[in-house]
Amino acid sequence: MTETAPLPPKVRERPRRVAVLGSTGSVGRNTVELLAADPGAYQVEALVAHKNAALLAEQARKLGARYAAVADDTQYSELKAALAGSGIATGAGAAAVVEAAARPSDWVMAAIVGAAGLQPTLAAVRRGAMVALANKEALVCAGALVTDEAKRCGARLIPVDSEHNAIFQVFAFEQRAAIERIILTASGGPFLKRSYAEMADATPEQAVAHPNWRMGAKISVDSATMMNKGLEIIEAHHLFALPSERLDVVVHPQSVVHGLVCYSDGSVLAQLGSPDMRTPIANALGWPDRIAAPSPRLDLAKVAQLTFEAPDPVRFPALRLARAALEEGRGAPVVLNAANEVAVASFLDRRVGFLDIVRIVERTLEALAGADVASLDDVFALDGEARAAARRVIGNGLGVRA
Repeated sequence: MTETAPLPPKVRERPRRVAVLGSTGSVGRNTVELLAADPGAYQVEALVAHKNAALLAEQARKLGARYAAVADDTQYSELKAALAGSGIATGAGAAAVVEAAARPSDWVMAAIVGAAGLQPTLAAVRRGAMVALANKEALVCAGALVTDEAKRCGARLIPVDSEHNAIFQVFAFEQRAAIERIILTASGGPFLKRSYAEMADATPEQAVAHPNWRMGAKISVDSATMMNKGLEIIEAHHLFALPSERLDVVVHPQSVVHGLVCYSDGSVLAQLGSPDMRTPIANALGWPDRIAAPSPRLDLAKVAQLTFEAPDPVRFPALRLARAALEEGRGAPVVLNAANEVAVASFLDRRVGFLDIVRIVERTLEALAGADVASLDDVFALDGEARAAARRVIGNGLGVRA
């Protein structure tokens, strides 16, 4: 377990060579916007998308990327045709995604959703790159492997999740002994004030309608179940080398305070900002400097009131499951993440109910209790086993809808 302590500030060579893995997702699009706003500062080495070949090609032309790859190889012909005559090299499939990460960029945005982002993230880490980590699953599934590789290869992990980036900004790495605990804030999602019965009948459209943030469907559902905060607890454990009992969560519906660090003298340092992902992305893109971002400026007088409350463990049991997985260690976090991905996808496909998501995860964890991982191959094998187990849970009738 290795903390992501900052490097001493140094003069940055311009332009900074960058790659964006997951450029057509919400984090990726925001990253592309920031790159396009100051084109002289960046040389775009590679862009990667899952299957949106049309948008990927548009981004690649706009930014003058050297390489563009689409993970879904059925979209390759569209990508190749769209970039014909541009001089931009193209690729498709899992190997092409890893190639994009392995190309000689200084800074890599790792924003591929889910466990699929693990291998390309590791490819960037092994080059010693600065990795802006928006893919929390890489640390959830293989935290020790990733952080150990980062230390061995001289890579830097800069968290992009708004909460972890907030902690990163106010965490005094050189005064670690004075840090008592850190606090991640949670908006509570769209169902914070809904009754349990209303949550049971929740539709995918309601679950993805986040009150503060504009995010993809999967992470929006994770926010609604608060599984995202459970995954973030595990991620924070690896990023900041703190045990579970020193990682707290508080519900903060306004999403203005993003993270807090509590010190032994009683001081609590917090990072505040409007709920806009361009702020933490800009922090990571410019680090160790600060760069301009078009995020709305925070007006505390207009906000007027900030409220905080403890999360309800009965209505949001995902937090309990995630903390238990962290404390069990071994393969439990891998199972937790894989089962959640399957359950959320089934909910979005209307095959299971909203409350079934966490039940499916819990039953999958029970079925694979004691599973262990010692290598990346073990992680991928257990990930596949957990997905199959979660599908069996669903197939056996839990929440399956006609």
